[in-house]
Amino acid sequence: MHPRSRLAGLILASLLCTAAATASGPSPAPPLPPDQQWQPLFQQVQGAHLFGDQKTFADAVPRQDPTAVLAQWRSMQGRSADLAGFVAEHFVVPGEAAAYVPPAGQALRAHIEGLWPVLTRTTDRVDPRGSLLPLPKPYVVPGGRFREVYYWDSYFTLLGLASSGRWQQVRDMVDNFAWQLDQYGHIPNGNRSYYLSRSQPPFFSLMVDLLATHEGEAAYHRYLPQLRTEHAFWMRGAAGLAPGQASERVVRLADGQLLNRYWDARAVPRTESWTDDLATAAQAPQRAPSQVYRDLRAGAESGWDFSSRWLAEPASLGSIHTTAIVPVDLNSLLFHLENTLARSSKVAGDGKAARDFARQADARQRAINTVLWDATQGWYVDRDLERGQTRPALTAAALFPLWLQVATRPQARQTAAAVEAQLLREGGLLTTTVNTGQQWDAPNGWAPLQWVAVDGLQRYDQDALARRIGTRFLRTVQAVYDSEGKLVEKYVVDGSAGGGGGGEYPLQDGFGWSNGVTAALLDRLCPSRQRCNTAQDVGNED
Repeated sequence: MHPRSRLAGLILASLLCTAAATASGPSPAPPLPPDQQWQPLFQQVQGAHLFGDQKTFADAVPRQDPTAVLAQWRSMQGRSADLAGFVAEHFVVPGEAAAYVPPAGQALRAHIEGLWPVLTRTTDRVDPRGSLLPLPKPYVVPGGRFREVYYWDSYFTLLGLASSGRWQQVRDMVDNFAWQLDQYGHIPNGNRSYYLSRSQPPFFSLMVDLLATHEGEAAYHRYLPQLRTEHAFWMRGAAGLAPGQASERVVRLADGQLLNRYWDARAVPRTESWTDDLATAAQAPQRAPSQVYRDLRAGAESGWDFSSRWLAEPASLGSIHTTAIVPVDLNSLLFHLENTLARSSKVAGDGKAARDFARQADARQRAINTVLWDATQGWYVDRDLERGQTRPALTAAALFPLWLQVATRPQARQTAAAVEAQLLREGGLLTTTVNTGQQWDAPNGWAPLQWVAVDGLQRYDQDALARRIGTRFLRTVQAVYDSEGKLVEKYVVDGSAGGGGGGEYPLQDGFGWSNGVTAALLDRLCPSRQRCNTAQDVGNED
C-alpha cells in the first residue's frame, strides 16, 4: 500500500478507535485527553495542520463545555464550515511566549537567577475544560512550548534552584510531585491530561535526596508513602511474572532476573504529536500501527524522544521498538529508588521493609552489572528482548550506573575510558555517536547528561575527565549566551558551539534544565572559596 493511502486509513482507524473509547462510558476523573474529549474535531484540526505545532491545539481550552462545542461543529457538517474560524471562535489557543531579554551586560549566572521568576507558574486552579492539570504549589516550567511542569526535567531544574538558595521552591516542587503520586498513583510525564498514561524516568527519589541535603533525614520519612507508591507503579505486574515474560513496565528475563522497561497505557497516536505519529506508522506497513504508537509513547516516557537507542534501523523512526528494550539508565534509577526506600524505611523504624528493599536493590545491581554490562567492549548497554542480546552502541546512558553507584570500580574505569574515546567532544559530551536527525543523537549534547557524567565520574575518582566534560559544556553554553542572550534546550557539542537541532519541533529557549545544570556546574567546578558567574571564571579544563 502506498504510504499516503496507509496514512489515510490510519486517520480513519484512529477516528473510529477514539469514538469507541469516548462512547464507552462517562468521563472518569482524572479527565480524558483532548483526542478523546474533542473527537472528531480534534483529528480534523490536527489533520488540517492549522497550527505549526500540534501541541498548540492539545493545549487549547474550549470556551464552552466540549460536548456543546462538538454539537455545534456537527451541526455545521455538510455545509461550508470554516474550520479555522470555528476554532478561533470556540477555543482559547495559547500564543507563543514572549522572548525574555536579559539586561545588557548581565553575567550568565545572574541571567539564570533572573529567569526563575519568569519560568514560575501557579496553577492551583485551572479551567477543567482544558488539558492542564492543577498542582497545589508553584512550579518552574522549562520554557518555550513547554508550558507545564515535566517530571525528569524538574530534577535538573531543582539543582539550579538549590544553587540559587531557593529551597522553598525546591520543597514546593517536591510536594507537587508527591501530590501527583497521591492523586494519580504515579507522576505523569507532565501536568496535562494527555500525559497521564505514562510517566518519565523515575527521579523522585533523587529529588528527596536533594531536599534532604537541606532538611535532613526528616525528608526521607516525610515522603516514604509516595516513594512506595512510585515503586509500586514501576513494579506493577511483577508478582507471578514467569521467566521470559513482560507486563507493563516489568520484565522477567529467562534466567529469572527482574528488570524494567518503558511503557504507555495507551496505544494510539500521541495527543501532542497526532499527525506525526500517524505518518510514522504509515511508513512502517509491516508493523501493527498500535505497536508503533505504543513504542513512540514509551520513547516519550524515556525522555529520549527520540534516539537511535530505540530504533531497529537508525534511519527509520517507524522501526522504533522501545518496549522491547531494557534500558540501563531506567534500571539504575530504580536501583536508586530501592536504596532510597531502604533508607527511608530505616529512618521510619521499619526494619523489615528496609531489609526487603535493600535485597531488591542488591538483586537489581547484580542484574545490571551482568545483563547490561558488555564485558567485551567495556561499557554499559541496553538489552534487546526481541533479539535476546545487548545493543552494543555506546551512549551517554552508560554513565548512569556510575552516577547512581551501581558500577564496580573496574567497570567505572572501563566506561570512563570508552566515554573519553568516543563521546567527548570539543563542546561537551555527545548523546550518542550516530547522527540520525533525531534530537537525542549526535551532534547534540543535553544538559542533564552532562551533569550525570560529571557527578558520576567524580564518584569514581575520574576527576580529570569529569572536569573536561563540564568545562567544555559550560563554554558551549556561555558562547551561545554571549551571542544570543539566552540558554536553550540542547546544544551542538560536536564542532561549532550552537543550539542543537533535530527532532519534532524547533529549538526551544528557556530553558529549565539547561539553567539548572549550568548553575550546578558553575558551583561544582569553581575554584574553592570562589563564586563563579561565567564559564571563564571556572578556568581551563585541566
